[in-house]
Parts: sequence; structure tokens; C-alpha cells
Amino acid sequence: MSEETAAANLPAGPRREIHAAEAIGWLAARGRIEGACAITSLPDVSELRLGLAAWRAWFLDAVRRVVDAVPDESAALFFQSDIKHEGRWIDKGGMVIRAAEDAGAHVLLHKIVCRCPPGRPTPGRPAYTHLIAVSRALRCPEPVPIPDVIVDPGRQPWVRAMGVRAAAHAVRFARDQAKARVVVDPFCGVGTVPATANALGLDAIGVELSRKRAEQARALVVTAEELA
Repeated sequence: MSEETAAANLPAGPRREIHAAEAIGWLAARGRIEGACAITSLPDVSELRLGLAAWRAWFLDAVRRVVDAVPDESAALFFQSDIKHEGRWIDKGGMVIRAAEDAGAHVLLHKIVCRCPPGRPTPGRPAYTHLIAVSRALRCPEPVPIPDVIVDPGRQPWVRAMGVRAAAHAVRFARDQAKARVVVDPFCGVGTVPATANALGLDAIGVELSRKRAEQARALVVTAEELA
């Protein structure tokens, strides 16, 4: 195993494989991952050294690549917060839906995750995150096993990370509705999604450009008690 990749062997089964790599190139090289469901959050324009127009094009292409990484009968789930850029709001949820539809997928669900208690105004950054699931072949379950508004996102291992309870809703959807055996997060940060997937009994693959955060992603532990 190269220095860019390491796997965490967890007791009694679930595996975690974290790659320190650039996500778009990794997705292109890996191709479609059988038995996988994708759960991820794509970076904002502030996180990439790109102008707004170039970032928009990159973002739309990245969504399509994530959709292409999983089987047609599986799903890709995106956690995305809208952003304010030079006095203009950018609807990242809408961008996910547009790119997914261009890739031949349809929306399975669109939920809201609270980043702070409802009713509290927040300056400069929205108090919510979109949770959007898309698929080419899977149909929306009835009833949808995720609340419309997730009030308690749970512990955030990093300021930009989704909460572990919110991640657990997505992982359970991957496990129970998409019948996934492995969860893939191509932009895994400190590893909230891979660690949550392991806590819920699934193998996980993460990709993170920062070697420091990749090491954190290999070490992060989420307990079943946090997700109850």
C-alpha cells in the first residue's frame, strides 16, 4: 500500500480505506464502484483556487462524476450549504439537482439540516444545509425514512463537517434503501461519513486532498451511541 493510501481495519468487519488524493482524478481512475452509494459534500469556491465561473463549471462536473461513480440502481447523496459570494447568494442545492439531471439522474429526496437551532438569524452563512439524494434507477421510497427537517445534526468533528447524526440519516438510506455494501465520500475531509458508515456496519472509502485531514479521517471514531 502506498503512502498515499491507508486502510483502517475495525473490529468485527467494517473497513475504512482513505486515499490522500485529488478527488476528480481519483474518480476518473477508479470508475464505477460496484455495491457503492456515494455520500459527500463538494467544496465551496472559497476552498478552491478558482474564479466563480471556473468553480461553477468544476462543481457541476464534480456532481456528474460522483453520480457516475455508483451503480444506476444505487444513489448519490449530497450535503451542500448555500454560500454568499461578493454579495450574491449561490444556491448549491439547485446546482446539484441541475448537474444530476444532466447526468441522467432524478431527485429521490430533498431535506434540510439545521446548522444551529431554528429561528436564530446567522450573519453571512445560512443556518441550514441541503441534503439531496439522486439516482438514475432507484425510486423514492414511501414513506421517506428521513425527516423533512433534521433539527439535531449531531457532533461536528470539524467546522466544515456535517454532523454525525445528519450523516447517519444518509448512511442508513444508503444501507437500507440503496442496499449499499460500501459508502464512498470523494471529498471526505476529516472523515465524518466514513466513520459514521463504519459505526453503522458498512465499509467506507474516502478521498481527501489534504494529507493531514486524510490522517484524521483514518483515525476518527464515531460511536453507535452518538447516532441513537
